[in-house]
Amino acid sequence: MPDEKNVKEQPETENKADKKKDKKESKLKKENEELKQQLQEQKDLLLRTAAEFDNYKKRETAAKEKLSSYVKGETLKAILPSLDNINRALSADENSADYVKGVSMTIKGLLDALKKEGLEEINPKGEAFDVNLHMAVMKVEDENAKENEITKVLQTGYKLGDTVLRPAMVEVANCD
Repeated sequence: MPDEKNVKEQPETENKADKKKDKKESKLKKENEELKQQLQEQKDLLLRTAAEFDNYKKRETAAKEKLSSYVKGETLKAILPSLDNINRALSADENSADYVKGVSMTIKGLLDALKKEGLEEINPKGEAFDVNLHMAVMKVEDENAKENEITKVLQTGYKLGDTVLRPAMVEVANCD
């Protein structure tokens, strides 16, 4: 009978092992499904985030373009009175004192409008030459001037904030 006992215990042991195995498989399948669901949720979140970011970029680009257009419009509106004055000057007598005065006032009005928008003149006569702000086009020997001193401004330069739009063309004294 010992053989029968071993035979009876074997199916019970196998049955228990199968049940454990089935339970473990079931648990793994459930965990696998949960992980798949989490992965899908993360994919959806990523897609929504990417779409949201793309929409944000489009909104920001549109806002920048709108702001740029507004600034251009305001700048041009500020310049229009000077344009009107130039047109009036064209119809005036060139030899009259009023003509010269009108042109001078027009230039002043134009410069004032541009300064209001942040334009600064670079007019460095008497200053030391700075390669970042000036363009030397002539050099002279002058006993009364210091080394690398700007003695003459041939063309005024302009900058907007820290950005040089056009360097001043200058004559520099006593340079190598």
